[in-house]
Amino acid sequence: MVSVASLPYSTTDWQLGYRSLSQEYDYWITEIEGRIPAGLRGTLFRNGPGKLEAGSQRYGHPFDGDGMVCAITFIDGRVHFRNRFVRTPEFEAEEKAGRVLYRGVFGTQKPGGWWANFLDLRFKNPANTNVIYQGGKLLALWEASAPYRLNPATLATEGSETFAGALAPNQPFTAHPRRDPATGDLMAFGVQTGPSSTLLFYRVDAQGRLVEKRDYRLPGFAFLHDFVWTPRYWIFFQNPVAFNPLPYMLGLQPAGTCLTLKKGEPTRIWLFPQQGEPLQLQTEPGFVFHFVNGYEVGDQVVVDAVLYEAYPALEPGADYLQIDFAQVPAGKLWRFELDPKAGKVKRELLLDRSVEFPAIHPARMGGSHRYIYIGATHAPGPNAPLQAILKLDTTTGRSEQYSFAPRGFVGEPVFIPDPEDAAEEAGWIVTVVFDAASQRSQVVILDASDLAAGPVARIPLRHHIPYGLHGSFTPQTWVEAR
Repeated sequence: MVSVASLPYSTTDWQLGYRSLSQEYDYWITEIEGRIPAGLRGTLFRNGPGKLEAGSQRYGHPFDGDGMVCAITFIDGRVHFRNRFVRTPEFEAEEKAGRVLYRGVFGTQKPGGWWANFLDLRFKNPANTNVIYQGGKLLALWEASAPYRLNPATLATEGSETFAGALAPNQPFTAHPRRDPATGDLMAFGVQTGPSSTLLFYRVDAQGRLVEKRDYRLPGFAFLHDFVWTPRYWIFFQNPVAFNPLPYMLGLQPAGTCLTLKKGEPTRIWLFPQQGEPLQLQTEPGFVFHFVNGYEVGDQVVVDAVLYEAYPALEPGADYLQIDFAQVPAGKLWRFELDPKAGKVKRELLLDRSVEFPAIHPARMGGSHRYIYIGATHAPGPNAPLQAILKLDTTTGRSEQYSFAPRGFVGEPVFIPDPEDAAEEAGWIVTVVFDAASQRSQVVILDASDLAAGPVARIPLRHHIPYGLHGSFTPQTWVEAR
């Protein structure tokens, strides 16, 4: 057991990052420590729960919080910041009422006990998980419903995105699309769950049009948060998760607390070829939220993923601010080698460390990658908040990191390529760090080729940003340097 005195973080410091940011900002950042790289030009969009309560009631889990999109623009050595809430009908209704009106998937119940929640099966769409720019459309994503379209210049909410009616307003659309670097097409999916599940496949072309839509019926319940795309396959890990709907339907518990890992059952790996019937493989039970990437080696496929060997279950009524990290299962970096012809799966632990939010050079998506960048705990050992950005060389097994401990807590790293250099390490890792000492957040730029050297630039914001989820970069800009 690790003593509190020896921990590389303070729980009180970590808790400070889970405060709502009620104000919407629009300003040029004047304080920059270091220098913005000359080739870094474009917009980093990021999404996450920005409002964590309605009225006096705190949401039961941060993943139920209302989505707030930030735009961080790099242009001519300067940086501009803007944030706006995704103004869904549910957000507007709760803002007007000043109280919780909807159940959240992960931990939020309407006030009034079980009777107020009895048979209310409507989910609030917080539009809070990811944000991506595709074909002139800026889309705020939440995987259980359709995206919301935002104005990329102002971040104003323009309404539900149905792709000219091809997508129903409540149809699930993943928060984890994958972009084909050769065509610019966006591959996405959705899952309609039940005793059996329907897997929906989407392809959005570089002009923002939904040009492909098909479906497949999976046996059993499927909780799929992410997937892998290669030129030949769409790959899904159907984790052995069971859902007991009764406590949810009776109003006793939120849906997310009704999930458990089925002991003794395998993980089913589905490989959907571009043409023909899917192939199914099996491996040891576990749970994957996020994949790094996948690529083909002859007839075999290599998949790197963050694997939890035990499902990190949500307890009904638990206070997420009082989490005991040491008791939470750690996600570790694993490699899966899939052999569809032989029907075999081999797996290997790449990194014995608690990690999350992997990133690679975007040009390597669907092809081979050597380097993985990922949020990590400050040091090996028990689970803890993410405080470091780590780089793993999968060829040599060597890793390097830069840590913001003891008072810094990192978000997802995003790889921004150097437009003048196509090498896999050529570019920058950009992340948002919450600094508990100042109670403000910083945008931090690291050199992807020399992570351990520390920040190329630190860009302090005037305020904090609540811990976020995912984001993406586009070389386009919508503000004028002055």
